[in-house]
Amino acid sequence: MGEALTPKHMRTDLFASRHIGINEHDTQVMLRKIGVSSLDELIDKVIPANIRLKEPLALPEALSEYEFSKHIAGLAAKNKRYATYIGMGWYDTITPPVVQRNVFENPVWYTSYTPYQGEISQGRLEALLNFQTAVCDLTAMPLANCSLLDEATAAAEAVSMMYALRSRAQQKAGANVVFVDEQIFPQTLAVMTTRAVPQGIELRVGKYTEFEPSEEVFGCMLQYPNASGCAEDYAGFTEKAHAADCKVAVAADILSLALLTPPGEWGADIVFGSTQRLGVPMFYGGPSAAFFATRDEFKRNTPGRIIGLSKDKYGKLCYRMALQTREQHIKREKATSNICTSQALLATMASFYTVYHGQEGITNIASQIHSITASLEKHLKKLGYTQVNQQYFDTLRFVLPDHLSAAQVRTIALSKEVNLRYFENGDVGFSIDETTDIAALNVLISIFAIAAGKDYQKVEAVNKVSTISGPLKRTSSFLTHEVFCKYHTETEMMRYIKRLDRKDISLAHSMISLGSCTMKLNAAAEMLPLSCPEFMSMHPLVPEDQAEGYRELIHNLSEYLKVITGFAGFSLQPNSGAAGEYAGLRVIRAYLESIGQGHRDKVLIPSSAHGTNPASAIQAGYDIVTCACDKEGNVDMADLRAKAEEYKESLAALMITYPSTHGIFETEIREICQIIHACGAQVYMDGANMNAQVGLTNPGFIGADVCHLNLHKTFASPHGGGGPGVGPIGVAEHLTPFLPGHVLFGNSQNQVSAAPFGSAGILPITYGYICMMGTEGLTQATRIAILNANYLATCLQDTYGIVYRGATGFVGHEMILECRKIFEETGITENDIAKRLMDYGYHAPTLSFPVHGTLMIEPTESESLAELNNFVDVMLNIWKEIQEVKDGEADKVDNVLINAPHPEYEAVSDQWEHSYTRKKAVYPIESVRNNKFWINVARIDNTLGDRKLLPTQYGTFD
Repeated sequence: MGEALTPKHMRTDLFASRHIGINEHDTQVMLRKIGVSSLDELIDKVIPANIRLKEPLALPEALSEYEFSKHIAGLAAKNKRYATYIGMGWYDTITPPVVQRNVFENPVWYTSYTPYQGEISQGRLEALLNFQTAVCDLTAMPLANCSLLDEATAAAEAVSMMYALRSRAQQKAGANVVFVDEQIFPQTLAVMTTRAVPQGIELRVGKYTEFEPSEEVFGCMLQYPNASGCAEDYAGFTEKAHAADCKVAVAADILSLALLTPPGEWGADIVFGSTQRLGVPMFYGGPSAAFFATRDEFKRNTPGRIIGLSKDKYGKLCYRMALQTREQHIKREKATSNICTSQALLATMASFYTVYHGQEGITNIASQIHSITASLEKHLKKLGYTQVNQQYFDTLRFVLPDHLSAAQVRTIALSKEVNLRYFENGDVGFSIDETTDIAALNVLISIFAIAAGKDYQKVEAVNKVSTISGPLKRTSSFLTHEVFCKYHTETEMMRYIKRLDRKDISLAHSMISLGSCTMKLNAAAEMLPLSCPEFMSMHPLVPEDQAEGYRELIHNLSEYLKVITGFAGFSLQPNSGAAGEYAGLRVIRAYLESIGQGHRDKVLIPSSAHGTNPASAIQAGYDIVTCACDKEGNVDMADLRAKAEEYKESLAALMITYPSTHGIFETEIREICQIIHACGAQVYMDGANMNAQVGLTNPGFIGADVCHLNLHKTFASPHGGGGPGVGPIGVAEHLTPFLPGHVLFGNSQNQVSAAPFGSAGILPITYGYICMMGTEGLTQATRIAILNANYLATCLQDTYGIVYRGATGFVGHEMILECRKIFEETGITENDIAKRLMDYGYHAPTLSFPVHGTLMIEPTESESLAELNNFVDVMLNIWKEIQEVKDGEADKVDNVLINAPHPEYEAVSDQWEHSYTRKKAVYPIESVRNNKFWINVARIDNTLGDRKLLPTQYGTFD
């Protein structure tokens, strides 16, 4: 392979030398510990020779941070910031600077992990419970989750949930129809269709006023206000649907619910939508957090994550993720959804927006929007335009005079740098937002006045008015909890945000060693472009020439990802890894149907595959066939061959994670692909572990047909407390015609997100990572990730032990620590070890996945040798504590592991009743004293929080 790529071969100003935590001297120290002579030798032992790339990746030369900053600024300058009133689910908004600076741009918030470990996640859990509380208040529903991907996928989840909730009579009758009002957003209908068809669900589109129940209809879908901006009174419709045992789901504009009667008050069963306009920029379509609210009795069928209240072991009120047994990693093919990534960071921003503004502020913002809209209606009617909406919130739709065309209006609007909405029948409309002021109002009036050939009088002020009347006018209060009443000054808000972020462990504190989740550095140089106004305030449906910068970035990134993966085509539309899995399976289904093989309905999944795979396959309409693994953690080849032969005529695909979730490169991967292809099926590779492939091998070269990538793992996008994520898919040449399209661009096939390019707003992060790392940097990152994992494995093998190793005795980029024998000998569980790590200032590794009773560790390439050594010291000290229990030196019931974590309030209490010292509990080694993370709560009572689910701030256990 030649001489190893090291930082000394790179320009000294290049980013890779700062992203990668291990230098040449460190490398030699680690190699000696592992027992190999060179990094090349280690890689040769880890990765099978027959899948190694023969040539370096053909990527442009790496840019320095400074060079990239100039490059990305040039792309941003190509985006034209027109005043955009297209609406349709995306609206300009004002992000409070205190939220932008202290949350969105704060690594404590954007580098934290999903809050599975509640004791060190109390800050973001509180913020997410605030989000749920605000959603419940605004929708008048008793239960909400803590976000979904976007409004369109939330609609698809609502359809699936209503289907699962069918009555026995409906199931017996084969009810499989959802009635959808024709005034739903077209992108929402497209995603619903993609998701419904493979589940055997029919979407029947029509006018809600003409709906007639029948035994095959089990659910109904409405938009409020509708796609034309009209706020309809659906109370009678809902009563009629319920009388026929049909559930009603409503896509609602959440800001409008400050003025409109919330769906919960007129009988809706599910209310969902986007919280983008609650302070989250449009980002060319995403990311932004969807909301999903429903009835309490549907809690176990609700998709996504739910935050609830509980108590710690000493009775202190705390927060935790509730009902985790619904999660797809645990339920697999029996999961209620394949949702893995939520939009936690964006939900957190939306929650702080509601906290900052409170009921009065939210109402004033909504009233301002509505009042400006009403003023525009009045002035445009004077100019001869006919407005078609009887009741509205922020959107007007006008029939043009006979002498005027939409093209003429468009020409005038564009000359004033304004984007309006143009309907297919020739009507023209616009949606007003929070940023619309008097000056903008006058520009809008001028456009229609010039088009009509009439003079107009400039508006000097807009009075607060409401055209909303009757049963549509909200009368109930909302956001009454004290958290929405206390923090309306910037000083108080800043301190509240800081108070919460002090309760959370993130990458800003220490290494997060989660296996399979690749918690690597999210570099500042990659993150800075996200705050650029030209990237933030871009509507996804603007004319293409206004988004040249975004389009060029998307094109370049797609081409780079093709090179990295060895694929012919790419789609950046899927907005999470699980969405990527689903999109890939839909592409496979479409291809098979195109060649007359649509009958194939089974997916073969090894037990070592990533946890979302079975849930995604079920969502895509497939039956699961599980393939066994042998005692070494490899796919059992005999079982694979037998299953492939048995289901040869019905097999659609194999889903395989590579390297496997067991942390090893299986040597037979090429043969596995050949076996599947010989059956006429496709190979789907889960890209969760691409961090171990980039630059050394790739899915296309190995023989896969489809692969999704987790940009929030391998390609440095932040986890953000549980999202955002991006899960683009790459495909082989024969599958490129079936990649996701977009209904508003004339092709809705396999559409999986509301926006054409999914969460386009965070693509600059991955783009920056690839541009600044370059071929050498990306390849070296992979090599160092493998080096770091093998170093940790070597350091811990004689104590804990490593569950699986590859054919030559080495691990890939992650390893599974054996903890089952510890439990047998001492009663100490892997969960106790995870909790004890908190006392040392570390987030736990991946707990009991993919093997129960174990811990899975992935150190990543961005950690330093000093940090790796400190982690080893911590793990070995915990091992000593375990041995103290085993040898009887520590009490089996009262010891530092069973009682971990030790919160600050316990450590400083006048009472200390443990058999060990306070120092042993909270300062077990010197490095902890130098960098102590004080924990806010003791071990959380999970059973209590599940037994009595309290999903809002109003909950109480009294």
